[in-house]
Amino acid sequence: MTQNASAPMTENAPTPEEVLAFLKANPSFLDDHPEVIDILMPPKGPQQQGKRVVDFQSFVIERLKADKIEIENATREIVQTARNNMNNQGRMHRAVLRLLEAENFDDFIQAITGDLTTILDIDITTLVVEAQGKMIPHVHTAGIRLVPDGTVDRWMEGKKVLLQSNIQGSETIYAGGAPLVRSQALVRVDIAKNTPPAILAFGSRDPNLFEDGQATDLVLFLARVVERLFRAWLAIA
Repeated sequence: MTQNASAPMTENAPTPEEVLAFLKANPSFLDDHPEVIDILMPPKGPQQQGKRVVDFQSFVIERLKADKIEIENATREIVQTARNNMNNQGRMHRAVLRLLEAENFDDFIQAITGDLTTILDIDITTLVVEAQGKMIPHVHTAGIRLVPDGTVDRWMEGKKVLLQSNIQGSETIYAGGAPLVRSQALVRVDIAKNTPPAILAFGSRDPNLFEDGQATDLVLFLARVVERLFRAWLAIA
């Protein structure tokens, strides 16, 4: 048994004449609501030879072509994102291994402020630490930027990570490398309750390398590794 392709008319449904009148009064309706094409059936029979039907079919074909291009672009974007994620994950693994391989505390700091820059393929990495005066307990190594008490809380605004694009780098964070920085990732580092808070800062000359809304799980993982290794090197519980 075959079923009628047309839906039954309801009491409040517009008549075919009313639909036709509406479409005549609103010729841009299909442009404004292209999804309607997905539910319309093309005309059948000899009347298909008319120019208006040919125009309608051309419209449908162009719509299908546009959908195909959109799907292809979305597929390429998904594949590229997956590749980038794999590359970033591989870099993060190498970064953690380098931190674990540090031979002494100075080498550990060098790994953070120097080697991570190369491994993660960014332009500059710094460790910003709150300190009174010019000394940090247990730390006497170059490569660390010092800031006054309260700076980390003020900058981070209660967040663990800040991703910022299209910026001018801060000399307080990057010293002489500040003019190079156009985007950055700032990750809070809390070593222990009795130690000052810190920030692991990654800067890039690419203004859009770091943007709000990007995934932060990998960089947060790296910060947690840094915290634990700091505690191990400084023998802090």
